[in-house]
Amino acid sequence: MKFNKVALSIACAAGFTVAGAAAANADTVTVKSGDTLSQIADENNTTVSSIQSLNSLQNIHLIFPGQKLVINANNGDVAVSTQQSAQTTQQASQQQTMQQASQQQTTQQASQQQTMQTTQQAVASSSEQAARDWIASRESGGSYTAQNGNYYGKYQLSSAYLGGDYSAENQERVANSYVLNRYGSWANAKSHWLQNGWY
Repeated sequence: MKFNKVALSIACAAGFTVAGAAAANADTVTVKSGDTLSQIADENNTTVSSIQSLNSLQNIHLIFPGQKLVINANNGDVAVSTQQSAQTTQQASQQQTMQQASQQQTTQQASQQQTMQTTQQAVASSSEQAARDWIASRESGGSYTAQNGNYYGKYQLSSAYLGGDYSAENQERVANSYVLNRYGSWANAKSHWLQNGWY
């Protein structure tokens, strides 16, 4: 113990005092990546609350690699630099605030994009549905059983396209496939019908 006091006296006399260093009777640990306060406490036969108190930690779950922690004060004669502790706490708080703001902004942007896409899809969907209904009413009056020579059903598709399956589900599926492959959309198919009298 005398050796520690002599070493401290020599260091002070030579002008090697360091802000944030603990006094002679205190042990310190440098936090490594992956360390937790409870792990450090277990390894050094102390408690988390003791380390928290000695280092003025506001959040025991927030320590950083390279941070020096006082873990043991033999005589309670510890001088912990509150400046270093306050700076570390302030930096951590600023970092956490920036991360939360960034996450909130990202979430808000994603929500806005999703709302815009949903709105665009609803508009496109309603105009597509309107064009589809318009064609069906012109071709068959909307009847799945309408016949006109070789053409059958709501969209008056060739029997060859329907492949012998005249169900409503097959007619819808085949009509969608035909329109999307040939025209790209029901609105384009309607435009073609208006110009040519067929689609």
